[in-house]
Amino acid sequence: MGLVNGTQLLAQDLLVAAASDLAPAVPELTVQVKQNQSLTLRVSIGSSGQLARQIEQGAPFDLFLSADENFVQQVVRAGRGDAASVRVYAVGRLALWSKSGKIQKLEDLARPEVKRVAMANPVHAPYGRLAKEALVRAGLWGVVEPKLVLAETVRQTMQFAGTGNVDAALTSWTMAHDKGGVLLPDEMRQAGVVLTGAARGKEAAALLAFLQSSGGELILRRHGLLAGRPAGGKAVAKDLKKNNGDGEDSGANKEAKKPERLRPAKKRNKNQ
Repeated sequence: MGLVNGTQLLAQDLLVAAASDLAPAVPELTVQVKQNQSLTLRVSIGSSGQLARQIEQGAPFDLFLSADENFVQQVVRAGRGDAASVRVYAVGRLALWSKSGKIQKLEDLARPEVKRVAMANPVHAPYGRLAKEALVRAGLWGVVEPKLVLAETVRQTMQFAGTGNVDAALTSWTMAHDKGGVLLPDEMRQAGVVLTGAARGKEAAALLAFLQSSGGELILRRHGLLAGRPAGGKAVAKDLKKNNGDGEDSGANKEAKKPERLRPAKKRNKNQ
């Protein structure tokens, strides 16, 4: 069946290119796919821009889950994504994290004792772009830019900060919500698309739909993401108000409703 990132592909693999901020949710999603579709979920994690480039160059993925809907539209314009399948599956948020715990707000990054700050490269990483926009809007870009250490992904920003190689990291909330991170007000819509000619197109569409269901939303919330909204929808102000910052509702307006599960794909001919 070929190779992706050096991994031998099998007929029962569902191949997903996923933004780095989704890495913490992958184990739970893998269980869902295995239980309900009898497939192995194989996920390539990376920055959305780099993954989009791989897809445009012909990488044989079934589904692209981007941290920024703009890269999904880029893939669609290149003829590599099914425009009708595009869905906003989550809303991601920016976070600030420091190993010392002493850096609690964006303005702290301008302090002279803060020597180095990690963030993902804004050229190809959506959270890097979001971080730059936040710094520019706060009037801090000129002071913080000389301190920047650019990482490839939000996971790498946390690695830099965790080892003490930098004083602080601007990263995704999914990476910092359970590590004492500080939630910042900046957010963006995360979108997915089934790729043109996908070998597992139906299964990919089912997984994307599941992410928008109550069951998928519950998994994503556990890892710091908010529910997605249809393209053209408004920001999730009401969700932000009732969310206590750790990926769980504060308790207000909770519905006692059983979460949806990923629906099994239709049975295929045994001879296929």
